[in-house]
Amino acid sequence: MRPQINTEIAITYLSSRKKQTLIAALGVMFGVSMFIFMQSLMKGTNDYFEQQSFNNTPHIRLYNESKIADTHLMRNYYKDSSVKILDNPKQVLENDGLTNPFGLMEMIKKMGDVTDITPQVTANVFYISGSVQVNGIVNGVNMDEESKMFDVQSNMVTGDLHDVDKINNGILVGKGIADKLSLHVGDNVTVRAATGNSMIMRVVGIFSTTVLQTDISKSYANIAQVQNLLGKDRSYVTDIKINVKDYNNAPNIAKDIEKITGYKAEDWVMANENLKAAFKIRAVILNSVIGVILLVAGFGIYNILNMTIYEKIKEIAILKATGFGSGSVTSIFLQQAIYIGIMGAVVGLAVGFGLTYMVSRIYIGAGTLKYLPMSFYPPHYIEAVCFAVATTIAAGFFPARKASKVDPVSIIRG
Repeated sequence: MRPQINTEIAITYLSSRKKQTLIAALGVMFGVSMFIFMQSLMKGTNDYFEQQSFNNTPHIRLYNESKIADTHLMRNYYKDSSVKILDNPKQVLENDGLTNPFGLMEMIKKMGDVTDITPQVTANVFYISGSVQVNGIVNGVNMDEESKMFDVQSNMVTGDLHDVDKINNGILVGKGIADKLSLHVGDNVTVRAATGNSMIMRVVGIFSTTVLQTDISKSYANIAQVQNLLGKDRSYVTDIKINVKDYNNAPNIAKDIEKITGYKAEDWVMANENLKAAFKIRAVILNSVIGVILLVAGFGIYNILNMTIYEKIKEIAILKATGFGSGSVTSIFLQQAIYIGIMGAVVGLAVGFGLTYMVSRIYIGAGTLKYLPMSFYPPHYIEAVCFAVATTIAAGFFPARKASKVDPVSIIRG
């Protein structure tokens, strides 16, 4: 039997039940549009929060990790077969700084995936203004490199961040620190390190990341000034911050850096484990909801095709009696399911895109978030169509198979 005849019959059956066909297509359309909308929302918010984490966290941070005492010294001293046991081991007192940091940076730069690299000196300090004292962390940085990696400029409330390098003892403080100590640009603040050294520094700017813990504790200063504050020489560096071309590949690159340097290389995924766990949980929830929607649409198609078989049972018997084989009958009903899926998917793509666009224009105005973050990611649209067609084919297969097994003799006799 010619395939186009099967198609003509399938279209005839669909057009003769316009209302039921429209309802089934609307079910698929709703599922596809919700798939696109929810995936766009999930990817948009995930991308936003990932980007926000990169405002303070490099793709990879290299530092000297504190080590727990082990038995290697005992084994070197007692060179016998006895088993060495260290009871209640403690952390080994070591220099927080990296050995030959600038040599390490040159070595890391030769790795093809590295795009940015900058040294940092981190110091735990107290900010003192009058009788008020606030504890926090001052980061000694090269401000040009720091701003290139983390876009510090976008967080500036007042002042010029480059004055950190231009003004002697200049410091850039978080808005929370400035509020607690009533600081303004041009004011002096005493910064005292945990080692006991102190320095009077001039506020050259105030920044706000909208992350409370950062804004109430963090500040920036020239790297040489922080080295002076800690009483260290110019070779003293506590951290090396690294950005790579593909941040998703940062965990693998971090392992390579650990091997060649011998220091701890913490990638951004490790530093934001809670954030990544939240992403995965949200993905499971949203995909479950989308799956249920398309499953309901599939049941709708299944019921409609089942009703069609009952109503057209005599016509199916006549078709088989006039030479239509089981494969042709299966094709007729399976095509109906596919056409319903395609119609619903096409309309769903347009509705999903329109809904995503409208929601993306909703003004939020919270911190650095102006509009609701939505993603217009093309693979989501392809996935939606494939998912919809696969669901409708699965829903139409069983009724089509049932129709192909109709015995024309028993139906016509009955």
